[in-house]
Amino acid sequence: MKIGMIGLGKMGGNMKERLARAGHEVVGFDLDEDLRDVDSVQALVEALEPPRVVWVMVPHGKPTRSTVEELGDLMDEGDLVIEGGNSHFSEDAELDAILEPKGIGYVDCGVSGGIWGLENGYGLMCGGRPEHVEMAMPVFDALRPEGPREEGFVHAGDVGAGHYAKMVHNGIEYGLMHAYAEGFELLTAKDIVKDVKGCFQAWTRGTVVRSWLLDLLVKALDETPGLEGISEYTTDSGEGRWTVEEAIEMAVPMPVISAALFARFASRQENSPAMQAVAALRGQFGGHAVQMLDDASSKDEDQVEVHHGAEPKHDEPGERRVGDDEADGAQQEAAAAEAGPSSGTGATESPAGPTSGSGDTDDR
Repeated sequence: MKIGMIGLGKMGGNMKERLARAGHEVVGFDLDEDLRDVDSVQALVEALEPPRVVWVMVPHGKPTRSTVEELGDLMDEGDLVIEGGNSHFSEDAELDAILEPKGIGYVDCGVSGGIWGLENGYGLMCGGRPEHVEMAMPVFDALRPEGPREEGFVHAGDVGAGHYAKMVHNGIEYGLMHAYAEGFELLTAKDIVKDVKGCFQAWTRGTVVRSWLLDLLVKALDETPGLEGISEYTTDSGEGRWTVEEAIEMAVPMPVISAALFARFASRQENSPAMQAVAALRGQFGGHAVQMLDDASSKDEDQVEVHHGAEPKHDEPGERRVGDDEADGAQQEAAAAEAGPSSGTGATESPAGPTSGSGDTDDR
């Protein structure tokens, strides 16, 4: 079949290629002139034959909304829009409300597979009306991994259910990644363990903790032994935060995923104000020594403070850290901006309209 694809970045470009390999004709549009087949969204719609199917793969928030609104003005009754980005599930109902009165179908589709999806296929989680999902099934079958449909594709439920499932998927991903990371550090800390990478590689077959993420960790340790030189600074996707927000809203206990998310926040702090308060309180109620930033004399020499596999904090006498005073406000704001959306609404400050999504930090 012939399909339109808007947004040809890391994910969209590979998806277009996989569809083409499966025999589908794909007309692509992107703000990057070197990537697109047509020069406008209107030209893309005009290049398709009714009933048209257009897949939107742009950053969530304003870019997605403006693209869907434009398609709503250009497409006809019986056509279909698939939103395959990382929109918040609540936004899907709003986007569907734009198209439904015009007789244009809407399907939300969470997509997992990252840069490996081109060769391995993508895990797909859809939400929408059955007739609209069925209309796009040739596209879904081309994108999903080979094998039984139910092992790479699900029609999860009503509009919004696909992105909700993808949100939960990413939350689980946070927990799995952090469990492997903690195991890595503990193995690194113990001097009797001589082959940390070998331990992980041995777990990749025949053990209950084997997974693709484990395979990727072994690959990372192959490429960068001991992960030397890699910064601990870790961003988070909006979906990880949304998962925890939903857990609170639904009163679902989620200690593992929440801890994994908060650990990413901690990775960005050179010195934690919360832990400064803990240190001060220990000094107040127990008389425990409070170490100042310019004084290392208060450490207990008999207690292991930092294991040999970790790098201790570097504080020179009199050195300031981010957060020491109001002069660091600009630095804190810059770090927050780099970390991505914090409100959980999916809103961005990106210009409206489709982009390649090359700056997307969402976990896929």
